[in-house]
Amino acid sequence: MDWIRLPVGLLQANAYIVYDKQGSCLIIDPGDEAKKIHQFIRKKKLQPQAILLTHAHFDHIGAVEACREKYRIPVYLHEQEKKWLSNPHKNGSAQYEGAAPVVVQQADHLFSGEERVTVGAFSFDVLPTPGHSPGSVSFFFQESGFVIVGDTLFKKGMGRTDLPGGQEHQLIRSIREKLYTLPEDTYVLPGHDDVTTIVQERDDNPHVNGKT
Repeated sequence: MDWIRLPVGLLQANAYIVYDKQGSCLIIDPGDEAKKIHQFIRKKKLQPQAILLTHAHFDHIGAVEACREKYRIPVYLHEQEKKWLSNPHKNGSAQYEGAAPVVVQQADHLFSGEERVTVGAFSFDVLPTPGHSPGSVSFFFQESGFVIVGDTLFKKGMGRTDLPGGQEHQLIRSIREKLYTLPEDTYVLPGHDDVTTIVQERDDNPHVNGKT
């Protein structure tokens, strides 16, 4: 299994495409620039199976409808943010200067807790990691050694908690209990900026490790 990081949109949020040798793929957090996502899929001759959302902020969902309509695939999201997709005030697009209001139809499948999910040939663990937003989740692909964390954890940083529903103590607890407990060589694929690893962040992340 392989993956590619595609920074998209005004905030350069990371969209990810996870794909296997047979040509199936998952689209994760298609935040904008649908053409960029489509071009990679076409180049690799991939067959999308689903869209997975780590959370429902506008910079991670802006190209959902373009991808859902083109490939006729379902969308997965945590149930706590099911109303955010269609509400620009909840998903933040109404408040962000320079962003058009983002309205997305409801998700086809809702996560409710920690669970093992299989979509086509892909199996992964859904880890609830709230704090940046109430319904933030991470997708752990254990066999391939990586976790896609949205805006929960960054390289030497962590997600914002000053947005609606954000809670700093909850975010730190999510990172320590759900992410830092993963195998230390696990690659961390964040919602913005560069890839890191669990051991790097567990050892050197001042924003998480310096908190009590």
